[in-house]
Amino acid sequence: MTGEQARRFHDATAHSPESVRSSGHTLDWDIKPFPFKVYLDAPAVSLPREVDALPVPALHALVGDATPPAPLTLGSLTALLYYTAGITKKKEYAGGAEVLFRAAASTGALYQTEVYLAAGDVDGLEAGLYHFSPGDFVLRRLRAADVRGALAVAAADDSLARRACTLIFTAIYWRNTWKYQARGYRHLFWDSGTMLANALAVGNALSLSPRLLAGFVDDDVNRLLGLDVSQETALELLAVGPENARARDASGVAAEIGDAVHAVMPLSQRHVDYPLLREQVSASALSAPDAVRAWRHTRPPAPRALAAPRIALPQPDLARGRGLGETIQRRGSTRRFAHTALELDEFAAALWAASRPIPGDVAGGLVDVYLVINAVDGVAPGSYRYVAEAHALVALAAGDFRRQSAFLTLEQPLGGDAAAVIYFLAPLNEALWAFGERGYRLVNLEAGLAGGRAYLAAYSLGFGASGLTFYDADVVRFFSPAASGDDAIFVVALGRAARAEERVLLSATMASPSRRS
Repeated sequence: MTGEQARRFHDATAHSPESVRSSGHTLDWDIKPFPFKVYLDAPAVSLPREVDALPVPALHALVGDATPPAPLTLGSLTALLYYTAGITKKKEYAGGAEVLFRAAASTGALYQTEVYLAAGDVDGLEAGLYHFSPGDFVLRRLRAADVRGALAVAAADDSLARRACTLIFTAIYWRNTWKYQARGYRHLFWDSGTMLANALAVGNALSLSPRLLAGFVDDDVNRLLGLDVSQETALELLAVGPENARARDASGVAAEIGDAVHAVMPLSQRHVDYPLLREQVSASALSAPDAVRAWRHTRPPAPRALAAPRIALPQPDLARGRGLGETIQRRGSTRRFAHTALELDEFAAALWAASRPIPGDVAGGLVDVYLVINAVDGVAPGSYRYVAEAHALVALAAGDFRRQSAFLTLEQPLGGDAAAVIYFLAPLNEALWAFGERGYRLVNLEAGLAGGRAYLAAYSLGFGASGLTFYDADVVRFFSPAASGDDAIFVVALGRAARAEERVLLSATMASPSRRS
């Protein structure tokens, strides 16, 4: 497993000042894709109109606890779906234009990630395969059968046949490629990662023992969902709720994964195909349960040590900050940062949150965290590397790097105005050598999930965050020699919103449920 195609894809979709300036791509607003997947003939199942307010502090929810998982009810499932992928607010623009914002960040507010669920032991919901429709806040049933056995076989994990429910995250390519072209493949995992950051925290807050699976037989899961794989594909699975001994076994799997295609409303009058993206989706697929097992037991590359003095950071106060529900309701993407400094403990909490272990089927630790620090109390401005296992910083270079950081983030002022900018890098060649083509999914997913957790910490503690794109090779050069051999993967800026930032009233939409304590 060498990941040669992923290496070529990454290089072919890299940004540079030359590539950005020479690109002839423009946004065709006449064919901007509709932001919701609409099944035309699948029966709807109403969800409760009130959801748990989730008052548990957001930082605490990022950790979870070791208590046995609680029974999964329709109410707790509704909270999980709402805080993961629901519509939380709307923004009205001059002229009457309106954007519906969702619980998790999405590049360009394009929301290409869809959520399905294989339910089997949910109190108040019949077993079956469902699609979550955030627009009208209902489930649409695609299959009446309990498909958990089929999903367990496809994922080479018998526990999925007994878990109360498994969420299946997919991506509709065109929703993202309309703006970002073939580079949108990276965005599929950044955006599903930020969504999974919410889902894992909410699952912890509800004592549902969430577990992420990145390995499965792609064709079997896509067939189970009835997807048109030229347009949409499964990305990750998230098992929630207790295991139930009464759940059926995996017999009859072949019948369960037969075709079950439902009519779907087109997203736009036409779309543009990006074969480079589809080829990488296909190249990174796993072909059989045995291949999933072998891939899952791959030994990850050893972390690279950085021999230098460390600056210890304060441990976070997990009781500090807003509750998880309020945090997600308030979350957005800050569009203008003030030059106001962050407190050291709140900045440290964001780094701690970003680096929490992921309860999943493969080991994490593939992503390295580099920083440009502009205004953090008690830390000199400069470039740094964060050492997660020690919760400490290693200084790389001292100086005011606001101008350089703005340049690195596609010459956007946000990258220079922020108090600190997190640059997620990874030893991509080593990850691809270990995990093959699917290793490219892993590094982008891990970075997206880490970024999503930094978002949660920021909005919990009262400051802001924004995901940014970047000039790939220039980022690596800036942090070298420490980053030699790495590749740039994702960027998140942190800071306090500028007071002069335009503020538009964000109100709950008709589709958004009320929250109860």
